[in-house]
Amino acid sequence: MRRLPEHNDNDGDDPREPYGDPPGQYRHDPWRDDRALRDPFARLRVQQVPEPPPPEHRPLLIGGLLGLAIVVVATFAYGGMMYMNRSAGGAASVAHVEQAAADASPSAPVQPFAVAPPPPATAAPSFTAIAPAAAAQAPSPTVRPEDSPASLAARIANAAPTATRNVQSTAQGVTDTEIRFGMAAPFSGPAKEMGRQLKLGIETAFAAVNDSGGIEGRQLKLVTADDGYEPSRTLNAMKDLYEKNQVFGFVDNYGSPTALVSIPYALEHHALYFGAFTGAPSLRHDPPDRYVFNYRAGYAEEADTIVRYLVKVRGLRPDQIGVLTQQDAYGDAGMDGVAKAIRALRGGVTGQIFRMSYNRNTVNVDDAVAQLRKLKTPLKAIVLVATFRPAAKFIEKTRDLYPDMIYATISGVGSTGLADELMLLGSKYANGVICTQVTPAVDGYASVALAYKNALAKYSPGEAPDYVSLEAFLTANILIEGLKRTGPQLDTETLVDKLENLRNFEMGLGPRVNFGPSEHQAVHKVWGTQLDETGHYHSVDLE
Repeated sequence: MRRLPEHNDNDGDDPREPYGDPPGQYRHDPWRDDRALRDPFARLRVQQVPEPPPPEHRPLLIGGLLGLAIVVVATFAYGGMMYMNRSAGGAASVAHVEQAAADASPSAPVQPFAVAPPPPATAAPSFTAIAPAAAAQAPSPTVRPEDSPASLAARIANAAPTATRNVQSTAQGVTDTEIRFGMAAPFSGPAKEMGRQLKLGIETAFAAVNDSGGIEGRQLKLVTADDGYEPSRTLNAMKDLYEKNQVFGFVDNYGSPTALVSIPYALEHHALYFGAFTGAPSLRHDPPDRYVFNYRAGYAEEADTIVRYLVKVRGLRPDQIGVLTQQDAYGDAGMDGVAKAIRALRGGVTGQIFRMSYNRNTVNVDDAVAQLRKLKTPLKAIVLVATFRPAAKFIEKTRDLYPDMIYATISGVGSTGLADELMLLGSKYANGVICTQVTPAVDGYASVALAYKNALAKYSPGEAPDYVSLEAFLTANILIEGLKRTGPQLDTETLVDKLENLRNFEMGLGPRVNFGPSEHQAVHKVWGTQLDETGHYHSVDLE
């Protein structure tokens, strides 16, 4: 029972009556201290009397209880929705939660003291960890709109793990705003024009997709490193791109001999190696390396097509065909293609094939010309597995000696550079030279060729269309399609999976693009072109 005060004069005889001191503090009272000595339990009896809450604190209490009620209601609402989702086999999506939040009309004004009805006793999900914190955060009796049940439901939906959002990727070279790719190619030395054209084609394709919003809001960026078409420099170029510039993967690296260095590095780091400018067999294993994808037909396929054309269309015998090759993996790949075609035409017997060679990154073909002149039975055709400058030099030195010779090159030569070099020598050197291509004609009217030329005119005005930059443009667009199908959560393994499921992708090439777990080459088509006396290529049927 509560003890009544002996006085009511506010003179300090009641220990609960302050003198005007700060709340909770009292001045010294000898009478009170003496009474405590006479009745040692008086102070305890006084302290056990519960203090009623001060009137000025009641709104805060009501606000706290109101915040607690709101959290309870929101918790039950979310628990009900999660129960419905589980009952339906998890088929309900985040969109349903967001619609429920919208139906709650969060824009309507919230009544400050409207207390929600208590939840049923049979459904009591735990909210122990939430309620104290929520109550402690209620500084006023007014419920903020952002604390309403509808707003809470929306925040829960946004935090759901199944929500589709462009989140920060953990993959190297991928940020919320950018995806970086690297390319190791020659930007110095005799083959530097090839590197420039490859860079031009990729950046043209990247610029077009970036203008349309990029990939999931991310802009594509190309970072290049110069290896001069020398394998001894390729490893440093790869390290510079991957370790210093932190690229996501590699696109359109140049060269067959350099690929022997760059591919092992990419595979070791599980990095994408996409669409390199080479038809070498080192990129075409059976089954294929998981991270290596090709756009183009292989050099063996091009060489095989040329030999069959020379024999079946032009009427030559296999022993009338010779080969000029570069002394490296590029030359070996072309030679293998020629040998395979001749073996098939001869019923499995290869026989003797006359082969000449020259050193990479030089135009010194004098030894090859000397070997040709020693032949007792002249050849009628030569397949050139060379780059454009040594190829042009060889034609220059042999055209007058063999005016009826048929010269046929594969796409690795760089057809535009070859035409320019030959026209500097004179029209007779250019006229009739055959070049296989891995793209439709640049000057044709195929939709893909027109799209390329329009993009080139828009993003690189003044640049002439070229087979090398067209190939890079097509390569980049296949990569872009794979990136689009991957979605916002980009990483190498997911992208590879999507690429391996790319089927019947229509680009306007004629053949459709197909990849699979056992097929990492997009197309196998080989097109034929032939130079005229003005230095222009025209389509020629190779079959």
